Order: sequence, then C-alpha cells, then structure tokens
Amino acid sequence: MAVVRIVVELRFYAELADFLPRALRGRSFAHAVAMHESVKHIIEALGVPHTEVDVLLVNGETAGMDRRLQANDRVTVFPALRRLATLRGVAPHFAADAHLGRLARYLRFSGFDTLWDNGWDDADLVAVAASEDRVVLTRDRALLMHRALPQGCYLRDTAPLAQLADVAARYALDLGGRHPARCLECNERLDPVPKQEVAARLFPGTLAGFDEFWRCGCCSGVFWRGSHWRRMRDAVDGVARAIGNDFAR
Repeated sequence: MAVVRIVVELRFYAELADFLPRALRGRSFAHAVAMHESVKHIIEALGVPHTEVDVLLVNGETAGMDRRLQANDRVTVFPALRRLATLRGVAPHFAADAHLGRLARYLRFSGFDTLWDNGWDDADLVAVAASEDRVVLTRDRALLMHRALPQGCYLRDTAPLAQLADVAARYALDLGGRHPARCLECNERLDPVPKQEVAARLFPGTLAGFDEFWRCGCCSGVFWRGSHWRRMRDAVDGVARAIGNDFAR
C-alpha cells in the first residue's frame, strides 16, 4: 500500500532554528510528510528534539505532539520557555549525562538536586529521568528524542560554566547561594555539624582556621568554606552576573 504524502508549512523560531539545515532557518518552508506521522515525528526527523519545544501551533491554535496533520496545515514551533521555574514556583530536579560531571558539581554546589553517574548509559539516564520526573541535561540530541523522556535540555556549549549559565537562564535558577548546598560527590543535602564532631578528621590548619562545618549524611564527607569553596563561589557568582541573574549577590 502506497504511503500518502501531503505538504505542510513549518516555521521554527529562535534557537530551535539552530537544529535545522541552514537553508531552512529563519523562514517558513514547505515540507512533505506522511499523513500518519505525528508532529513529534515530523519535527524530530528535522533534527529538533521534542524536549526543546514549548509551544506548538497548528493553523494558529495550540496543538499537542501527537497531532496528525492535514494538507496545507501551518505548523509554528516555539522553544522552551525561559524562567520556567519562576512560573512553576519550584526549581526542577536534574539528571546530567555522563559527560557533564563538572556541570553537575556546580549545580550541586548551588543547591540544585542533580543526579550524575559516569557509568550511566542512555537507557539508565532515561529510566531515572522518567521515574523521578527529572530534566535530562545533555549535548546528545538523539538522547532527547527518546520517546520515554518527558523533559530535557540541550546544551550547546562544551564549557561547564557556560553550560551552567544556559541552565540557570532557562530555569531561572537562584545562583546566589540561598539554597542549601549539596554534597559534590553524592548529591545529598549537607547538614551543619559541630566542629568537635569532625575535629579528628581535619588537618591542624583547617581546624584552626575555620569554625563552620557541614557533613553529608550519605557519604559522611566534611565540607567547609575554604579556598576550594571560594573558587567555586566566585565562579558561580560570575555566571550569575554574566546572565543578569536576579539572584546574583
């Protein structure tokens, strides 16, 4: 049985155009599709992950990803909303792919729940994200097209601080240090601990120079605001200022 094909009109706005071949960017274009194909299948065949789409209009009316099209339909596609967390009133939970360990540490330092495991494959990551309602952070477009993946964020830059800037801008993350910090190694929240309880684990210089300490309830790691903390704090504050973060100190 022959596949019935129809022609529709598509337009992708803002950064979504970056996923398209150059000849299709910044304009509307005619595109032949099979009648049985969903909009999700059509846009992902053009290289645009469904997780990057926030608003989808068909002939000017809001439509879902499962919409089937008719000949001459006009499809308009807009990118994921900036400042999404502000609209929801809560910060999202993240799961970073195996190549984003440094980004995961910056997010944990800033107090954001971010799972990361360098042993994860794509199936592991999708399963965790789907079961725990997490936003997957990745530079892998194919991963974001997985049908079981509810939320995702494509990162265009390879530098960890630039990636942090992208995530913070997209999800309106408060980078000002007002969220309780998390363990850089295992992601658990850190709890204040009396100095005397951890004194035996500290070097003499640390013991003499600091009075405030935090401990991870999972791995028992001990943290204080030394030179490493200051370097990370300065780096994160620099990102906040660069993106005009309302929460920058």
